[in-house]
Amino acid sequence: MSLVPEATLPAPLLIVEDEPLMQTRLRHLLVELGYTEDAFACAGTLAEARALVAQQPFAVALVDLRLPDGDGLALIGELRAQDPTMGILVISAWSAHQTLLSALRAGATGYVLKEREDLEVMLSIRSILRGGAPIDPFIARQIIAELPAAREGAATPTTGASLSGREQQILALVADGLSNREIAEQLNLSRYTVECHVKHIYRKLAVSSRTRAVNEARQMGLLD
Repeated sequence: MSLVPEATLPAPLLIVEDEPLMQTRLRHLLVELGYTEDAFACAGTLAEARALVAQQPFAVALVDLRLPDGDGLALIGELRAQDPTMGILVISAWSAHQTLLSALRAGATGYVLKEREDLEVMLSIRSILRGGAPIDPFIARQIIAELPAAREGAATPTTGASLSGREQQILALVADGLSNREIAEQLNLSRYTVECHVKHIYRKLAVSSRTRAVNEARQMGLLD
């Protein structure tokens, strides 16, 4: 089941998980992805996580939502405030789509259920490492099923107001089929900057891929 390790892995990485078996599972998956044991740190409570964050900055965080001393949403918000570009993947047993939306609003960039097979969880982690925004398909289907009814009663799109001018410009180029590298060259931006904008677009539109972002934007009237 092993995947080819990434050439460059964002580090250090923070695991926030109170269940020993799940913590061990995540450590194993990170090693499968190419991490060494000294490249990530583990915390079982909010207090432990905050203490680790106070000692050093982290590039990526894998966060559970239900912890012994509080809600992981608070930690996600703190991590996002400290680093707007940080990759934050929620790995939770909670499958309600409102929980997913709360996590995204707090600053998470992805959400996967603990019940998924190791390969699925690993692919979600790898997506976060590459700047993606993976959303568990079970929850995504719940949200998609409710969209038609919600749109029937909506007179005008509201999410568009939250997209900056640069994000709308990049979204239009994504719709034209340009890659992040091509967009960066056309707008005279770094590829890293473009990737950050794309991640923010995903989060604001609550999608997990370029195709879904374009489809969602068109349905909301944000693209011609």
